[in-house]
Amino acid sequence: MRPTSHSRRSDRARRSARTLAAIAIALAIATAPFGVPVLYAQSLGGQQLARAGASLSASQRAVLSVVDSAMTFIQSGEMTRLSDLMTPEAQIYATTARNGSPAHRMRTAPQQRITGNRPPIIERGYDAEVRVAGTMAVVWMPYDLYTDRKWSHCGVDVFTLMQEGTSWRIVNLSYTVEQPPACQVHPSGPAAGTTGTPKGR
Repeated sequence: MRPTSHSRRSDRARRSARTLAAIAIALAIATAPFGVPVLYAQSLGGQQLARAGASLSASQRAVLSVVDSAMTFIQSGEMTRLSDLMTPEAQIYATTARNGSPAHRMRTAPQQRITGNRPPIIERGYDAEVRVAGTMAVVWMPYDLYTDRKWSHCGVDVFTLMQEGTSWRIVNLSYTVEQPPACQVHPSGPAAGTTGTPKGR
């Protein structure tokens, strides 16, 4: 049975709608407010920042811009906007040790979205390492974290991203939840106006 002109128009309309949706997502990501890069601002400064910026490839800059936006939304508690940076199938894993045994918790990007927003926190990433292989990228970044301006924990964030068209999307965010000496406080010391930071780390 040959498709009718009406069915062909319907198919074209559906394809156009999908294309427009993809463009809208790409524009939303591309125009997200990056501000001063969190990854650099909290680990480098002055001439060091300029030298680090100059040493990055265009792909590394693009990847770190997405991760920077993710860090901004994590700190501000905008979980819906965080999920906008992810693919629909993306997953978030948290891992820690309880009573000497590994414990893991997983949630999907849709689950993250429906949690809504939460109060802001202080999460400081530093010494970020980014590796890009074609359309795949990984960012490894130690961090420390404060809630209610009190020390909570430290660990490592690992972002895995895939390139879709000209945009990079997060497909996985895994992070450890630990205490020193298993992880380290930010090299600049305690966050301003906070309490409870472990000493001598």
